[in-house]
Amino acid sequence: MNFKKNFNTEFKDISKISKDEAEKEAEALREGINYHNYLYYVKNQPEISDALYDKLFHRLQEIERAFPEFRTNSSPTQKVGAPPVDEHKKVKHIVPILSLNAALDEEEARDFDEFIKKNIDEEKEPLYVVEPKFDGLSVEVVYREGVFNYGATRGDGSVGQDISENLKTIRSLNLQLLKEEGEEIPHFLALRGEVFMPKKGFYKINKERIERGEQPFANPRNAASGIMMQLDSKKVAEKPLDIMFYEILKIEGTEFNSHWEELKQFPKWGLKTDKNNKKCDSFEQVRSYRQELSQRRDDLPYEIDGIVIKVNQKKIWDRLGTRQRSPRWAIAWKFPPKQEETRLVDIVVQVGRTGMLTPVALLQPVDVGGVTVSRATLHNEDEVKRKDLRPGDKVRIARAGDVIPEVVERVEEPGKKRGKKFSMPRKCPVCGAEVFREGAYYFCPGGLSCRAQLREHIMHYGSRDAMDIHGLGKKIVQHLEERDMVKDIADLYRLTEKDLKNLPGFAEKSASNLFNAIQKAKQPRLDKFLYALGIRHVGQHVARVLAQEFQSLEALEKADQKELEEIHEIGSEIAQSVVKFFKRRENLRVIQELQEAGIEIKRLPTKQKKIFKNQTFVFTGELEKFTRDEAKNLVEELGGRATSSVSKETDYLVAGRNPGSKLQKAQKLNVKIISQDEFMRIIKAGEIKER
Repeated sequence: MNFKKNFNTEFKDISKISKDEAEKEAEALREGINYHNYLYYVKNQPEISDALYDKLFHRLQEIERAFPEFRTNSSPTQKVGAPPVDEHKKVKHIVPILSLNAALDEEEARDFDEFIKKNIDEEKEPLYVVEPKFDGLSVEVVYREGVFNYGATRGDGSVGQDISENLKTIRSLNLQLLKEEGEEIPHFLALRGEVFMPKKGFYKINKERIERGEQPFANPRNAASGIMMQLDSKKVAEKPLDIMFYEILKIEGTEFNSHWEELKQFPKWGLKTDKNNKKCDSFEQVRSYRQELSQRRDDLPYEIDGIVIKVNQKKIWDRLGTRQRSPRWAIAWKFPPKQEETRLVDIVVQVGRTGMLTPVALLQPVDVGGVTVSRATLHNEDEVKRKDLRPGDKVRIARAGDVIPEVVERVEEPGKKRGKKFSMPRKCPVCGAEVFREGAYYFCPGGLSCRAQLREHIMHYGSRDAMDIHGLGKKIVQHLEERDMVKDIADLYRLTEKDLKNLPGFAEKSASNLFNAIQKAKQPRLDKFLYALGIRHVGQHVARVLAQEFQSLEALEKADQKELEEIHEIGSEIAQSVVKFFKRRENLRVIQELQEAGIEIKRLPTKQKKIFKNQTFVFTGELEKFTRDEAKNLVEELGGRATSSVSKETDYLVAGRNPGSKLQKAQKLNVKIISQDEFMRIIKAGEIKER
């Protein structure tokens, strides 16, 4: 760690250094950059200027380009991101990653304290370690011989998803553990940490999303979680993410007697921990800590939703053990939701993308925990009646889970005259269709003709599993709707290249590409078309069942509920939804206009032998004979199932050129591996012959 004092920053020309010199210089640069990353991101005590840091970093990049044999996975240059992956592989955790039982009030927290005292046989009060409860994404991070090996999400506690490349882009995560002079690094170290987005970065990224017309993230936790699950780590590298470590899952080469010793060791390895961690000798100290942290939480640079209480002595962890999903030696003591009072101005009804009608409270703007709230969901009519909410009432607002604004209750105002009672409208406030009720919720049956549902209908209609209109993305649909260029999905086929060229960001080529993609989507299979219509409860599988049974759109339009319910896999709820859809005049009008625009619906192939019945296929590598969608359709038409990942349930792996890791996994699991030609020969022969 003496790099900062002894290193010469006058670098020789890269073409004039030997391999030995390059290797030594690269090693010194890596050590120095890792150390200064630690000072900057973990200790928050930078000792060199940004300009000097950049100079060191660029020199290391230069050496690794000239001498690629000296590039290592733990090099700080690897934080810029790797090529995109097809999917995040599943990873079995070193040990189960448990969740914490939660105490919502002081009584429950005291019960935990009493339980610990009764079960440890200690004469003195147990020592606790208390920590902020981060509101982020829980991860497992593994080091072997001091070098970052991999990292994974918590998942179900036993199996998570490998997000190693995304984790490597986080600046505060050291890819190689630091060590003091004379100290040994553990041979193996599995840690638990939390990836989170600092508040400052969250506000910045949301501002940018809103300015681009994109939906902002609901909260920092959702932002961190969504970003870390992206497949392109180069995009993750651009985001303001951080990580804190708070627990050792497994260690080889050294051991600790207490959790506090672990936390104190983490920074020495270059692992970031929270400065608010504290030791407590009694429950009263724990209580004071929580109260003090609750008062300061708005000033913290990250979101927390409570504190974590852990027994300090590791031998007591072993003695108390765990329940099925949570440890007995730790508990989370949550903060109550932040609440404020304001005035309920009005109750309006919002029509969602599925046609669901939701009452929404319009509020006099009020600051709740640093967030200005001016509206809140009321969920359904029953909740409004239960809370007896009316326009003009004074109400108490909370951010449920510190995120979603919620009306907790009405505040009594004796002698004040109240507004009218609320009731749901009988007609859709957007398209005027008669609404219907299912359970506690109301729905608009307007479907294709309801403008409130239009944007999502168009996006669904053009999606890959429906009409597969390449290039019809969210922003384009938004522009089309805002300019009143499409009033229903049939209007897509009336668009000209000139119309599309007038859209923001469009040039002649992009307009021509989208126009051609729309025109190309005029001969769908019946099941694809049914799915594209967005009929409530009709997904891909149900659409295929209906298409196979009725063979034509006209026959399905005439079917009654009883006839539909007689079909295997079609229940009363689906049958009722289909009948309602085709009874609505506006839906039939849009379908007719689609047909007039040139839509020709193709029947499904009939009387094909189901040679792939109960067989599961996976495709990998570059396919030359067909696209992946075509392959999937072929398998399904012949009674089989196509999935994206190899497992024990996979019967066949069809391998194209340059197959990836799926091939190795299939070999390991003894899955039958066939070529594209073999796959096509089976289809042509009409049977699977055992080899």
